[in-house]
Amino acid sequence: MPMTITEKILAAHAGKACVSPGELIEVQVDLALANDITGPLAIRVFNDLGAKEVFDAEKIALVPDHFVPNKDIASAQQVKSVRDFARQHGIRYFFELGETGIEHVILPEKGLVAPGDLVVGADSHTCTYGALGAFSTGVGSTDLGAVMATGRIWLKVPSSIRLAYHGTLRPWIGGKDLILYTLGLLGVSGAVYCSMEFTGPVVQQLSMSHRFTMANMAVEAGAKNGIFAPDPVTQAYLEPRSERSGRFHETDPGAGYVRKMRIEVDHIGPQVALPHSPDRVRPVADAEPVPLDQVFLGSCTNGRLSDLREAANLIRGRTVARGLRFIVIPGSPAIYKAAIQEGVIETLLDAGAVIGPPCCGPCLGGHMGILAEGERALSTSNRNFVGRMGHRKSEIYLAGPPVAVASAVMGRLASPEEL
Repeated sequence: MPMTITEKILAAHAGKACVSPGELIEVQVDLALANDITGPLAIRVFNDLGAKEVFDAEKIALVPDHFVPNKDIASAQQVKSVRDFARQHGIRYFFELGETGIEHVILPEKGLVAPGDLVVGADSHTCTYGALGAFSTGVGSTDLGAVMATGRIWLKVPSSIRLAYHGTLRPWIGGKDLILYTLGLLGVSGAVYCSMEFTGPVVQQLSMSHRFTMANMAVEAGAKNGIFAPDPVTQAYLEPRSERSGRFHETDPGAGYVRKMRIEVDHIGPQVALPHSPDRVRPVADAEPVPLDQVFLGSCTNGRLSDLREAANLIRGRTVARGLRFIVIPGSPAIYKAAIQEGVIETLLDAGAVIGPPCCGPCLGGHMGILAEGERALSTSNRNFVGRMGHRKSEIYLAGPPVAVASAVMGRLASPEEL
């Protein structure tokens, strides 16, 4: 029976020869993930179950990244509860301040995910690891507490949507523009409980950074997961980071899809999502040039070294518009260090940017860059719901790094072509 890449991974972890969309299966988990917000809830469930030990201390990652460095007593207590649990159970992959960064940046960076893995995390953007050819999805903290005890979880096999990208990318266009454009086509409910399979000649040319961005935002269409077939680009990324080569699955000819879409990229210019939904997408050139109070470059979507490099190259010799805050947060200590060594941080500072420590920052409206009433921000993060980054009467626009830099320099929503 022909299967998609997602179905193959699920079948392998269920110990079955094949699976079909809609089938309920129990699967073995390769990696379970929680952060400083979702971790304490999962730990409570784990304890309520009466579990004495975790299923595997080498297959759990606990990453404080949302409210670190701790912003108040409550956040300090949350991190402490996760730290204490990690020490009690000998969990290897607890990342202390100084080594921690954004969970979905540091886990691939540290080689903890390989192609063919099955990863669940108490964070909706766990789907990021599909860029590596893994099945990865977000689950509730209750589910994760049970997974930490048993190493297993029940899943329904998702149907698959095939997204094939063809043509030639224009200057400044990357994974963020492609996924925003796709969200504009699908809508926020266009892939509910489906697997978004990214394929086509354009995808094969994308770097891992751009693939991570696209997989990260699959959930914004309601998808269960987003996934890329692993290839030589994947292998080159893994070799210096992981001792595991993983399993390089690919979709069988004749596998079933509920929908197939061919997306021509030649005409796609820099994209922006307008408030208050990631699918309110249009070309930046067609959007009203609204004045901005803040620009944020970072998050698990666009906080990688290539994003910072691109920003520095574009802003070099320019300055941030007066009256605008340009906040830049590297996704991990390794990215931060490399950006310093390459002069990227110096270039951003010279332009007037503010650099924050590796963490989620203002993405979730909890820390370092909260919006006041009536303020507008452009963010390279993944969500722009009402109140996402602060006051409910603030507004958030989503775009990639080139648009972020152009907007920071111009003081309004702008295209890099304007620079």
